[in-house]
Amino acid sequence: MDTLRIDVISVIPDFFSSTLEHGLLGIAREKGLADIHIHNLHDYGLGKYKQVDDAPFGGGAGMVFRPEPVFDCIEALKLEREYDEVIFLAPDAKRFDQRTANRLSRMRNLIVLCGHYKGIDQRIRETLVTMEISIGDIVVSGGEIPSLFLMDALVRLIPGVLGDSESALSDSFQEGLLDCVYYTRPAEFRGMKVPEVLLSGHHRKIEQWRHENAVERTKERRPDLLDKEFFKELRKK
Repeated sequence: MDTLRIDVISVIPDFFSSTLEHGLLGIAREKGLADIHIHNLHDYGLGKYKQVDDAPFGGGAGMVFRPEPVFDCIEALKLEREYDEVIFLAPDAKRFDQRTANRLSRMRNLIVLCGHYKGIDQRIRETLVTMEISIGDIVVSGGEIPSLFLMDALVRLIPGVLGDSESALSDSFQEGLLDCVYYTRPAEFRGMKVPEVLLSGHHRKIEQWRHENAVERTKERRPDLLDKEFFKELRKK
């Protein structure tokens, strides 16, 4: 089975140390299903102090990644292998979704560039970056947290990472819908009963109930999803 390799470029590589050893990311690495490498951008920095940023032309607050360290780092990685995508995490990018996660999880080699400070030189985005991703309409201190969000979403889709091979396939958004609700024992708790159909053992009726519940929850909570093109196609089937 092929392994998904992810090379993450960051100015605070120690940020990832604990997270990569636990949870699904740790499981995926232990099983050899994901190969994640963290690269310190300061290793490619300029001068005695390994500078990676500078003040923006035109003035203003904040610091901007200089192009030289980023170009040197990514070009060095590309000398070792071909990459399917060079991903930059940015709040002004296209919103990350399940369809994108599904596609990226099937790739073999990815570079993830974590921004920091004010941003990165536009020439990096225009020349090196092949894909930009946002995790939401919000600004955080750097791309490290979004990169973990991205990696977790990808590795859980790799066959063999989750204990239940069908678990990821039934998650919210996999069919353009939110997931249905779930119940477990006891069948009645403080007067609240589990829907009878879920106790019936009739698998076709259960699946029908779950689909209908997912549609209703999507209409109530995320009606915007019903306008998505992939959901329109789903309804035609």
